[in-house]
Amino acid sequence: MDKLSNLALIVQMIDSAEKNIRSAKQLLKEMMGGKELSFDQSAKFTEKAQMLSVSDGGKVVEGVFDGQNMIGPDGKQYPVPANYASKSKLIEGDVLKLTISEDGSFIYKQIGPIERRKIIGLLTKDDKGDHKIIADGKAYKVLLASLTYFKADVGDQVTIVVPKDSDSNWAAVENVIKNPGDHPADFELNDDSESPKRATNPEEHEMDEV
Repeated sequence: MDKLSNLALIVQMIDSAEKNIRSAKQLLKEMMGGKELSFDQSAKFTEKAQMLSVSDGGKVVEGVFDGQNMIGPDGKQYPVPANYASKSKLIEGDVLKLTISEDGSFIYKQIGPIERRKIIGLLTKDDKGDHKIIADGKAYKVLLASLTYFKADVGDQVTIVVPKDSDSNWAAVENVIKNPGDHPADFELNDDSESPKRATNPEEHEMDEV
């Protein structure tokens, strides 16, 4: 192996070590009851939603997904079924269309997915019992429905989907790598900056079925 190859390998090892250190520090902070670094996204989502439309007498509303709910042009929050959000892998900033049927059912459709990237993190649980994914030195919130679907346990490695060009508090679960139990803290993060595919499965979904 020549010097150039050795140098590239060393740089890669240092980068990997730095990511693991950041994640370990965040995990320790979570275990000690410290508060995670967070920011208020509601103003940004409300501003984006104001450019969207409401039609048919308020029966069709476009809005922005904030991780749990859809924020409409009027600033109102519309509940999004966790099963639908998990199945469609919705992330903060995605644009949805809500159709309110005659019987009051909510039917959502994903119409404007934002650019995505995937990263691998570690599933943890804080002192409040909330599940978090520690990845790239940050603790991401995830929907419990996603973890239940994959039968994820604390210590598992989880591939999550996050916005490509902006920070976020929430992430969507892509897949779970089960932890064999030998070394629950031995994991390596993968900074996958591969160009993401557009979000799939924008099928309509009725809230009554959840």
